[in-house]
Amino acid sequence: MLRSPFIILLLLLNQQANGFVPAPRRKNIPSLLSESKSILDNILDKATSNNELTDKLLMDPLVDMTTDADDAPSSWSYAEFAQTYPNVNNIGIATIKTASADLLAQVAIAHTPVSDIDWERAFLFCAFGAVYLGAFQYWYQVNIFKKVFDVDKFTSQSWGDKLKDTEGLKSLFAQTALDLTVLTFIYLPTFYVFKAGVFSGSADPSVWLSSGLDSYTTNFSKDEFDLVRVWAPADMICFSVPLYLRLPVRHVVSFVWTAYLSFARGGH
Repeated sequence: MLRSPFIILLLLLNQQANGFVPAPRRKNIPSLLSESKSILDNILDKATSNNELTDKLLMDPLVDMTTDADDAPSSWSYAEFAQTYPNVNNIGIATIKTASADLLAQVAIAHTPVSDIDWERAFLFCAFGAVYLGAFQYWYQVNIFKKVFDVDKFTSQSWGDKLKDTEGLKSLFAQTALDLTVLTFIYLPTFYVFKAGVFSGSADPSVWLSSGLDSYTTNFSKDEFDLVRVWAPADMICFSVPLYLRLPVRHVVSFVWTAYLSFARGGH
């Protein structure tokens, strides 16, 4: 018996749903009815499955793009990088920050045309930022302070608990006093010696030292007044945050301070 157009249509739909073409053969009416019922059930199953997938895609358009957490590549995180490589992170920030602050002071504050930027001065601040503010400052404010003071316990507390921690607050004031001492007797002289090394025109380190210390002595009163009123409150905050964020937070204040130092003391 020849198949009806309806049965042929159902067979074609079934072939498309299952991805194969059955070999043609003749069937009687009961067989055709049974086959028609099977084909319809198959088509309904496929439609139901497709509807479920459609509903999922409507609820979450990225459902077919997600992967397991173990298979997905981990995204880069600055917080993880800062905790894993704190020294490298600090040197990079210090170098870029100090050079940028000087360029800001030259162009935005002193209104120097870009074509007339003093690149020797820019190099001075770039080198000073990498060596002192990056490497040395990390060594003493993290490594040394961590050995002298119990910084981990205090910095890991909430701000409310910090205010109740009497011993932690004593340690905070001690760190601030020590840092102001280092800034006064190491930071400022080092800056002026670096400046002399760049601007003196001499290759003799003794000339840099002599010239730098003369400038340090001459400007001491004004520099010390500005240093204390900026860094005393700033240190109270810097030494209260988690240890790996200590210097990155400090660099925020240091950017403004360096721009001022560049404008006031950075020229020839």
